[in-house]
Amino acid sequence: MSVDEKTVRRIAHLARIAVTDAEVPHLQGELNAILSFVEQLNEVNVEGVEPMTSVTPMVMKKRQDGVTDGGIPQKIVQNAPATEDNFFLVPKVVE
Repeated sequence: MSVDEKTVRRIAHLARIAVTDAEVPHLQGELNAILSFVEQLNEVNVEGVEPMTSVTPMVMKKRQDGVTDGGIPQKIVQNAPATEDNFFLVPKVVE
């Protein structure tokens, strides 16, 4: 896969990056080098290799997923500038 000038400008536009005409050839070369490297990675045989989360074998730490109701609504809203029935009051921003 190869990137042309039009594609470089489109990528720059989508990324909201200002690119001058002088910078386009340099960026084109860099993008083509990146894509060439990715094509090399596609040639690696990864069949039978399981995905991993770390380079060292370890078990992910997990916490118990328990539902709590809090039970302290007064403490939660006590520092809010405006509240009503233990809910935060905020100014209306949509008309």
